[in-house]
Amino acid sequence: MIEIKNLNKTYKTKDRDIVALDGIDLEIHDGEIFGIIGLSGAGKSTLVRCINLLERPTSGDVVLDGRSLMSLSRRELLTVRRNIGMIFQSFNLFEQRSVLRNITYPLEIAGEKKSLSEVRARELLALVGLSEREKFYPAQLSGGQKQRVAIARALATRPKYLLCDEATSALDPNTTSQILSLLRDINRTLGVTIVIITHEMKVIDRICDRVAVIDRSRIAEVGAVSEIFAHPRSEIARELILPRSPLTEKKIGSRRLRIIFDGEESARPVLSQLILECQTPVNIMFADTKDIDGRAFGQIIVQLPEDENQAQRVVGWLNSNNMKYEEVGV
Repeated sequence: MIEIKNLNKTYKTKDRDIVALDGIDLEIHDGEIFGIIGLSGAGKSTLVRCINLLERPTSGDVVLDGRSLMSLSRRELLTVRRNIGMIFQSFNLFEQRSVLRNITYPLEIAGEKKSLSEVRARELLALVGLSEREKFYPAQLSGGQKQRVAIARALATRPKYLLCDEATSALDPNTTSQILSLLRDINRTLGVTIVIITHEMKVIDRICDRVAVIDRSRIAEVGAVSEIFAHPRSEIARELILPRSPLTEKKIGSRRLRIIFDGEESARPVLSQLILECQTPVNIMFADTKDIDGRAFGQIIVQLPEDENQAQRVVGWLNSNNMKYEEVGV
């Protein structure tokens, strides 16, 4: 388990002190996929780099499996870091090394025999689906393939933890989906605890078990993804879940409902059933839903009819069918 205790990070400049992290307390449980989400400049990347002490906190502590990292010598810290893999937005591959030699690099540093390092690298290439690319160089790969190589390299030393700092931000939506599926498979098959840093709620919603929302250097709220998605308590969480847009800001009707999907059978035609059974039209103002393993996740905002009786029929139908919803505007 990773325990972050009253963590603070302040950067000193000539003119002033900049507080990047302010009293962060978190627990990340073994085997989970934990998300940390926030807007640019909120402190999330600094936080993930403090977990393995790439950035040394100003005060506070990071405890890994009961061991305080702040109390370790440099040699001890280097040994512990073999248990923490990390991948970045920019891939950070060595352009002059082949795919295979990029993956063997951490093992070379650790003093592993070349033959054993190459066996391990080929195992990981098979895991990430790039066995036929071992002799290629980074310049010959797509962005998604580069990130797969980076993931394989991060797993070379058999780490227990994998830190992902905006690992999908440079990728297109389809490639992002593939990389997230790969990370989920790695979590399930290898039992690696994964920490994902992102500014996109769709990434958190796709694979994370729990999430911490960070805002202006402090934790705004922590909880299960399904709970925070359905009932965000902080203003920043609401903004990340439902970004402002001309459609949702426009005052078209007097009442709007946000219908929340967090695992219902995706083949079920919810809105069609609602309209047919209530004999009431509704106006879809915003929709963001996805199918994951036959289950629906996401949200739809609908405008209720002006007629109060018709509106109440819609609300009653949602209640009787155990649909999660909330009123989002007047």
